[in-house]
Amino acid sequence: MLHNMTMIEVTRGGGSIAVETTGAGPLVVCVPGMGESRASFRHLAPGLVAAGYRVAVMDLRGHGDSSAGFGAYDDPAAAGDVLAVIDALGGGPATIVGSSMGAAAAVLAAAGRPEAVARLVLIGPFVRDHGSAATRLVLRVLLARPWGPAVWRGYYRSLFGRQRPADHDEHVARAHALLRRPGRWVAFQATARTSHAAAEAALPEVGAATLVVMGDRDRDFPDPEAEASWVAEALHGEYAMVDAAGHYPMAERPAEVLNAMLPFLAGSDAREVSHG
Repeated sequence: MLHNMTMIEVTRGGGSIAVETTGAGPLVVCVPGMGESRASFRHLAPGLVAAGYRVAVMDLRGHGDSSAGFGAYDDPAAAGDVLAVIDALGGGPATIVGSSMGAAAAVLAAAGRPEAVARLVLIGPFVRDHGSAATRLVLRVLLARPWGPAVWRGYYRSLFGRQRPADHDEHVARAHALLRRPGRWVAFQATARTSHAAAEAALPEVGAATLVVMGDRDRDFPDPEAEASWVAEALHGEYAMVDAAGHYPMAERPAEVLNAMLPFLAGSDAREVSHG
């Protein structure tokens, strides 16, 4: 766990966003993906703090300790939340570390307010839609009650690679418990219906330096390296593959992710990561 941590709530229309901050130095804002909480960065944040960064880890609206009474749970709303967090912490330019759909929020934030965002680190990024409209309709049905929570529990557990941290089971149990809180499943369903078309359209408008980090066993993508390469090329950035990692390499193999991130944050080129 992080030491000398400060919790704040950033007020947004309809609720508030929970943010945990620690460290001193250039600001790094970490944005989790759908169904996750700020705890997905629990093994990455200490390394960033030790390297001299001020780290803010936030919960998406309707997730973790953020409010669940919002009217929208899409990428533009999340991007607005990210920018509000940056403003609440003194303004940018900041680095945004976006995981999964948090990457789409990061892209939209960087495109909309380039002066607030210096760098992007996109981990297992969803910045465009995948699958057909029919596939997305099936997903909506699968996540409906009463079977939806069980479907998500099974799928979520499959998103991790073969190397898992010692606290993995505890983390997974807490992630599911958070989604059982009042109003959370409805918010989760709304989040799951998000289209990433706005993020894809915004890619040409992003000028921030970008590093894409992808686990080579990320089952959310048919070919993880091809997707990492596509996103990096679209953003004129670099990408790093993390061997044996799934959709959450920052939790599964944080040392390898830091090996790619820290030179990039310092202004150096990213280095491809490949460890057995």
